Amino acid sequence: MRTFLISLFLLLPATSLMAAEPEGKKLSQIIAEIEQNSDFAYVDEVDWDRKGYYEIEYYLKTGAKVEVRIDPKTGAIVPR
Repeated sequence: MRTFLISLFLLLPATSLMAAEPEGKKLSQIIAEIEQNSDFAYVDEVDWDRKGYYEIEYYLKTGAKVEVRIDPKTGAIVPR
């Protein structure tokens, strides 16, 4: 029994390495794409919507405020 438990604990890390990648884009990738805009100034706020979207508020160099909802699976802007 003890040998079984030891082998089980040794196998757990190996099985977690084989886990599937989560679907979609990481928040850092989405923010990096927004930052590539030449008029981008800074990100003010990032929230998680109850419907499963990122709500990102950022400002442009002109001072204009931009609010977008992003689908984390596709990285696309979702209309409000």
